[in-house]
Amino acid sequence: MPGKFYDEWQIGEVIEHPLRRTVTETDNLLFSAMTHNPQPLHLDAEAAKASEFGQILVNGTFTFALMVGVTVAETTMGTLVANLGYDKLVMPRPVFIGDTLRATSEVIALRESKSRHDAGIVTWKHQMRNQRDEMVCECLRTALLRKRP
Repeated sequence: MPGKFYDEWQIGEVIEHPLRRTVTETDNLLFSAMTHNPQPLHLDAEAAKASEFGQILVNGTFTFALMVGVTVAETTMGTLVANLGYDKLVMPRPVFIGDTLRATSEVIALRESKSRHDAGIVTWKHQMRNQRDEMVCECLRTALLRKRP
């Protein structure tokens, strides 16, 4: 299913995204290095082992970026004008190496663009859950989408 145009969405619509992803040590290491994040809880196995978690924590910004990326194919692929913002980002549980993550998206708001007659604004609540069905990340994402031609 490709991304949808603004006028194809309905409030309350929920998507269970089919793409699942098991987080690897390489994912966490490369993302932390690329974003210049030297947090020992993400990179130092001994420091992480001594923490309350007892193991390396996956970089939270990786989890957030993965959640958004997993949702693109069914939400905005080919119809996006621009992402307008991300709000109310929460990470209620940690993600560890080896966790398998999946995402859902719910349309919570729709409104016509005041400045563009050919586009509208959609807000989704994205949630990411691990293999134990525990929510590990949630946010609201607002995007400007093209209307159907």
